[in-house]
Amino acid sequence: MYGTKRSGKLKVISSSDEAASLEPRAAPSADKPSLAIEITGATLQYPIGAFVRGSLKSSLFGLLGHREKAPQVQFVDAITNLDLSIQAGERVGVIGSNGSGKSTLLRAMAGVYPLRSGSISVTGQIGTLLDISLGFEPESTGRENIYYRGMVMGYSRKQIREFESEIVDFASLGEFIDLPMRTYSAGMYVRLGFAVSTQFQPDVLLIDEVFGAGDASFAERARARMNRIVETAGIVVLVSHDLGLISSFCTRVIWMDRGRLVQDGSPEAVIPRFLEYMTSAAASA
Repeated sequence: MYGTKRSGKLKVISSSDEAASLEPRAAPSADKPSLAIEITGATLQYPIGAFVRGSLKSSLFGLLGHREKAPQVQFVDAITNLDLSIQAGERVGVIGSNGSGKSTLLRAMAGVYPLRSGSISVTGQIGTLLDISLGFEPESTGRENIYYRGMVMGYSRKQIREFESEIVDFASLGEFIDLPMRTYSAGMYVRLGFAVSTQFQPDVLLIDEVFGAGDASFAERARARMNRIVETAGIVVLVSHDLGLISSFCTRVIWMDRGRLVQDGSPEAVIPRFLEYMTSAAASA
């Protein structure tokens, strides 16, 4: 869960409430001092091992009085005792090897994953681009899905209609905009999802690996839009394996490994050390 503070009041929102909490608003000022992400002692765990699922056999044995011993559930820490503070105006890149907790951290910020302990407080309205399929119906057209996804984000049909043509133009899907999305490639999903999610310029924008599936033309336009958003949005947090993108786009880099914070600093300070670590790890493998 995460807290979204508005007007000095803390409102705790579960993952199911996330979309409803995103109220439409004008583009925020980049120098808003109230915008922040505060993470204190955050620990998030995943269950591992076997789970007992209901079966006809176990049900029959249960009726006969036989009780199977339930397996002990074990957990692995995806995030461990993390303390982190992100302030208004920051462009933060999150890097690390696979399984380091990067995407988990982003989803915890968005309220998708609940914490086992600690707290995450996000002050400001959140926009996310975490899953390209979120809010999309494959059997409906791209144009129809603009409305579906927009409504998932908490906007009315009237508000979405005002920006429909801009979203369509930016996605540049041609005649595919009026075809079912089951006919789309992964890159086309990304283009439409990015176009919708970045149209409304939230206070806090959380992005997870969205540039890789787009073509060169899309990537150029996406970067231009991201630069514009950064000038007006309060906070942007980007997870990516593209260190070139992180270096050029972000003013701060967080290096995660096995759920823990390894280094937090400028791209010039963090990325070379991360590359040295990865080179050393590959040589010793």
